[in-house]
Formats: sequence, C-alpha cells, structure tokens
Amino acid sequence: MISDRHALPQQPYGTAYEQMLEKVRYEGAYPTRERADQAVRLVLAGLGRQLTSDERVDLAGCLPLEAARVLTAQIPDTQPLTGWAFVKDLAARTGASLATTRWDTGSVFSAVAAYAGPDLTTRILHQLPTGYALLFGRAELTPAA
Repeated sequence: MISDRHALPQQPYGTAYEQMLEKVRYEGAYPTRERADQAVRLVLAGLGRQLTSDERVDLAGCLPLEAARVLTAQIPDTQPLTGWAFVKDLAARTGASLATTRWDTGSVFSAVAAYAGPDLTTRILHQLPTGYALLFGRAELTPAA
C-alpha cells in the first residue's frame, strides 16, 4: 500500500497572507475572512494597475506571496488615476457603492502601509497622483504656492 505523506489538509493560503487577511478584517471590521479577502484582492489588483517601476517591485517584495501575485498580475494603466478616480473605478468594477469601496480601499491600504513601512509608503505616494495619501491614512500635504 502506498501512503501519501502529503495528504494532510493544507491551508488555502500561507500563514503570512492569513495574517494580512486578519489585519484587514480587523481594520475594516469585516464579518468574515472571505470578505476581507475580497477587499484585498480588489484593492491590490487596482493598485497593481497604478504602480510601476521600483515601487511596484519593492512593494511586491514586502507583501505575502498571495498578495504580491495579485498586485503583480496586473498590467499598469497608461493613464494613472487620482485617488478618487481609483475608488470610482473599483466601485464600477464591482458594482459596490462608493462608500463601501472607499472603506475597502482604506482598510487594505492600512495593511499595505504596515507591510511596506513608512519609507516605501512615502515613495509609493510620491509616484501616484494626488488623492492617495488619505486612502493610506496620511495627510495630503501640498507645497505652499
């Protein structure tokens, strides 16, 4: 009789991604891990369409493998979206309300910022158009005219 040592039940996600989902679930007050997973996948796919260059690569290196795959599977858009246009685009893709999509975005970006750290988050915000700082939980600072 041949036994399969690898027949033990496996988690659908790695531990690091499970921890990320728990952080998003807590931050967003989502009722289930599945709902947090939906938010993470939606927002990271959207961010993957906005980020380019070293910031994209560096962020992928900071995130759990499953999250990095969602981010990097996207082809960057040729026309970057402002923060508000980003939320509107995600809402249009899912049919969710703007308020729900804004909530999802802030919850996921909070976790992303924790993984990225302050320096990389600042670099990401400098690459993106206006309006993303608030989505990441930061003040939108503009130079005095």
